[in-house]
Amino acid sequence: MPESPEVQALAEFLAKRMVGHRIRTFTVRDQRVLKTRPAPDPAGEQVNGVLRFGKYLDIDAGANHVVCSLGRHGWVRWHDTRPAEAAGAEVVARLGLDDGATIDLVDAGEFRSVGVWIVPETADVPGVRKLGPDPADLSFTRADFRRAVDGRRKMIKAILQEQESLAGIGNAYSDEILFAAKIAPTVYASALDDEALDRLYTARTTTIRGAIDARRGLPPEEMKAAKVAAMAVHGRTGEPCPGCGGTIVDIAFGGTTAQYCPSCQH
Repeated sequence: MPESPEVQALAEFLAKRMVGHRIRTFTVRDQRVLKTRPAPDPAGEQVNGVLRFGKYLDIDAGANHVVCSLGRHGWVRWHDTRPAEAAGAEVVARLGLDDGATIDLVDAGEFRSVGVWIVPETADVPGVRKLGPDPADLSFTRADFRRAVDGRRKMIKAILQEQESLAGIGNAYSDEILFAAKIAPTVYASALDDEALDRLYTARTTTIRGAIDARRGLPPEEMKAAKVAAMAVHGRTGEPCPGCGGTIVDIAFGGTTAQYCPSCQH
């Protein structure tokens, strides 16, 4: 699933190539992904910006915003020139620019997890409106973090993935943050003392901002592989821990999974 570092790098990549151009065509190929009915057609509008809100991608097209949730299996393919029409069943929407460049929104899942909204304001998308503070934002403070976490009788991994509390993080980066902070994913937030909360706050901000810096400038087709390669524990079940040499294990709980090192994380 794309998370804030990849979506931020993607937004910056697209902004450099889209801003100032007009949308020539916008076609939704799988109506299941379209969440606004009826939806206005952004064709003819100029792109004024491409931004990220949590894990949402927002294309500012003047009168309307094309907002995309990439879901579990969604991503974007960039084409410098218009490709052939037969683009594959995984292409759920296509946006063409006035210079011939084309953006395909793809969903490789058996069930569509991508969502597209065409709305006058980004905040008209319910999920965007509910987003909590974003640790990638330089204005994010320890007070923001404490308000989201302090005293809660809930597993810390679940809170890290809770978009209403802290925006932009999913399964992979929550594992990486907890590894950096040396905290087990099943620990309740209410059990964390001030020193542990300080470690977690630092890990949360440095992990996410560092990942954004690492992805910045990569073409979209390379970002997923770069994310996978950078993981210390996520997706590494059975491999040696990079911290202590112990074995990374996988656990399932509360409808999610986590990979962590029992020796390093308590």
